[in-house]
Amino acid sequence: QVQLVESGGGLVQAGGSLRLSCAASGVTFSRYAMGWFRQASGEEREFVARISGSGGSTYYVDSEKGRFTIDRDNAKNTVYLQMNSLKPEDTAAYYCAADRNPSYSERYYYTRRSAYEYWGRGTQVTVSS
Repeated sequence: QVQLVESGGGLVQAGGSLRLSCAASGVTFSRYAMGWFRQASGEEREFVARISGSGGSTYYVDSEKGRFTIDRDNAKNTVYLQMNSLKPEDTAAYYCAADRNPSYSERYYYTRRSAYEYWGRGTQVTVSS
């Protein structure tokens, strides 16, 4: 049974940082690309970042380049999202997701929710002004 469990969310002031974690079980972790999405209240779930199965390639939504960093530790079956210089508009539930195509790099593909087979339940990030 595949399970993805996010942690690390919380309340932070604008300009602060958080590091989200997502622990995976029930999968051969390195065979999956991992993604982070977020969903603000009343909004659609949107792509934030993706990392290939090997960790050698990373992709970001343009608006977060330079502020967010995705990385993974395949020995620990864990993917991370380091978020710096947080803004109130970053407030959302953050979800990790697993895609069994570890090397796909086409943007039209990996930004879509349907590309990911497994999802966690999310962790809330709230950024106060």
